[in-house]
Amino acid sequence: MKRYAYFDNAKLLLIFLVVFGHMIQPFTNDVSGVNTIYTWIYTFHMPAFIFLAGFFAKGSGNKAYILKLAKKLLIPYIIFQVIYTGYYFLIGKDDWLVDSIFYPHWSLWFLFSLFCWHMLLIFFKKLPPIVGILLAVQIGLLVGYFGHIGHSFSLSRTFVFFPYFLLGYWITVKQLSWVKHKAVKIFSLVFVIGVAIAIHYAPDINAGWLLASKSYSDLGLPEYGGFARFFIYLTSTLMVVSVLAWIPRRQFKFTLLGGRTLYVYLLHGFIIQYARQADLFKVDHIVDLFGLAALSIAIVFILSSRPVQGISQPLIEGRMSILRKYVY
Repeated sequence: MKRYAYFDNAKLLLIFLVVFGHMIQPFTNDVSGVNTIYTWIYTFHMPAFIFLAGFFAKGSGNKAYILKLAKKLLIPYIIFQVIYTGYYFLIGKDDWLVDSIFYPHWSLWFLFSLFCWHMLLIFFKKLPPIVGILLAVQIGLLVGYFGHIGHSFSLSRTFVFFPYFLLGYWITVKQLSWVKHKAVKIFSLVFVIGVAIAIHYAPDINAGWLLASKSYSDLGLPEYGGFARFFIYLTSTLMVVSVLAWIPRRQFKFTLLGGRTLYVYLLHGFIIQYARQADLFKVDHIVDLFGLAALSIAIVFILSSRPVQGISQPLIEGRMSILRKYVY
């Protein structure tokens, strides 16, 4: 496989879906088609992102490794937690005041959970792969029965999504290349279409099942929630496989932007939250949906551009190599 092109293409598609999903979320209760698309996207886009993060994890566990992760993930988390708090206040968003630094604003949960997944990996990599993955799944199923495990500390998402990270860590390039087989690609088309149809015609699905931040009691299945989450695990895993099967291996002019997805992930919230607060968009027709998709593409390209990367690099990476290059 053309490793870098393939993975960068995958990350670029997924970050577009993150932005687009956040763009259309306010309209899910008003338009059934939008709700179908939104729910369909959420069956795989974060599991796939987390799977790829695990694929590139090293899990060495030494002091230098942990300090490097803290600098890369925890420091930007704290910085943007503070920035978003102030920004929400400025635009008049009601929930601008957080309970604590450990109650992540909106999409910042991913940074905190990603650090925790790397820490969990230090222990789980010592187990046989199948044992570790099954244990991680079991933990993910059990945490839903505890009402106090939720959004705080990003605990629920950390445990629920960890199996995807661990699976990504253990899988090899050769094993991953199996998704490109013709039979898998044919199955994937049938499966993703079938899931979309099922979502459209099924009774209302609580998006909390896919967001993984609430207990089973909060989701309305206090006794049998584990069975529902296990079904979601199976569905999401097959959706990830199906989507990765169609990611192109070739290098495009825009492929390199897939290496800058963290910038888009951290910065797009400023645009999305302002648009929501100002009620800038509406969806009355399918043309509106295509318009929001085009706008989402534009946001991805702008926020992953070199100028934006240079300006925001000190906050996100803690260095100024891009700005220094232009200054000197």
